[in-house]
Amino acid sequence: MEAVSRGCKLEGGIVVGILPTDNPDDANDYVDIAITTAMSNARNAIIAQSADVLIAIDGEYGTLSEIALSLKMGKKVVCLKSKWEIEGTYTAETPEEAVEMAFSFI
Repeated sequence: MEAVSRGCKLEGGIVVGILPTDNPDDANDYVDIAITTAMSNARNAIIAQSADVLIAIDGEYGTLSEIALSLKMGKKVVCLKSKWEIEGTYTAETPEEAVEMAFSFI
């Protein structure tokens, strides 16, 4: 997430981090607004509900749960470098393509 935060910041964006802990200092250096949840993986529901479009980048089961929750909520999901083939998701080959695809859904 730090790489995503850095890219957003370098392009002039505001970075909001939804943290699994109760400590705002756990956010990476590029986060402007740290939202602490103290919810561990349960915060994935907050992420899914808050997003217009989810870009899932590789990941483990936490990412898989974010994908499932987003699809269940009717959100579009773009997968980049995913090891899973999930019906209803869109696949991007590059980060630029993932962002372009995500913006096309908004």
